[in-house]
Amino acid sequence: MSWTFPATAIDTTYFTHVYYGFVLPDPTTYKININQQDDELLANFTTTLQGKEPPAKALLSIGGGGNNPATFAQMASSAENRAAFIDSSITAARKYGLDGLDLDWEFPQSQEEMDNLGVLFEEWSAALAKEAAATSSRRLLLSAAVYFAAEFILADNRSYPATSIRKNVDWVNALCFDYHGTWDTSVTGAHAALYDPMSNVSTSFGLRSWVSAGVPAGKVVIGLPLYGRTWQLRDPAEHGDGAPAVGVGPGGGLMQFKDLMDYNVENNATGVYDGITVSTYSY
Repeated sequence: MSWTFPATAIDTTYFTHVYYGFVLPDPTTYKININQQDDELLANFTTTLQGKEPPAKALLSIGGGGNNPATFAQMASSAENRAAFIDSSITAARKYGLDGLDLDWEFPQSQEEMDNLGVLFEEWSAALAKEAAATSSRRLLLSAAVYFAAEFILADNRSYPATSIRKNVDWVNALCFDYHGTWDTSVTGAHAALYDPMSNVSTSFGLRSWVSAGVPAGKVVIGLPLYGRTWQLRDPAEHGDGAPAVGVGPGGGLMQFKDLMDYNVENNATGVYDGITVSTYSY
């Protein structure tokens, strides 16, 4: 993981739950791999957050964007592999005093993998309950990062196991961003648009789809980006959502929030609120 500031710097008046990300399962044994750096950081991460005022719950996130989804697919494909993964995740959570576990599998590539994900959640939840009862401990929380919608609308027809999620997962973090980006350099777009009157690629559509699939609204959390997408405009006078572009902008098409703020000041950029998409951009 990339650690740029200590856990002591996290202001828990803003947060109820904080994730440590990311660790990965071993591609052969499917047990959670805690390397030396993770081992050194995790215990301090947990005790620091739990000792703050107000305290925050500490969760361990497994996976993350850019990691090999095939490892997760193979892990979820058999009862033996799932058991090794689940048992090792519980062992790690208890070793470091964590409050819960999170799965960030980006993303199951077929309906069969989606169905296996549902079985994984069912067995994981049962194992968490069994372990808590056997040790007289508080049951570990279970969450998951998921696509912005309950069904993949931009690819082949595959849907998340909503029934299993409703029964077995405490909440899901819907990744409500990256709707537009460097894969389309000819036109700008609000990459975390709350609304889009021209398509279903929007947060409002995605969240409604989760609720329509049977996941209670109280179990769906909006995932917001702390970065922006950038383009080079074809004509600086023509800006806004859907403006013609000729390529990526500063930062290679992506800038972190702090860098964006600094860039805007240094370049005297103009900020604009777009009430249609409910987003803000600068030019």
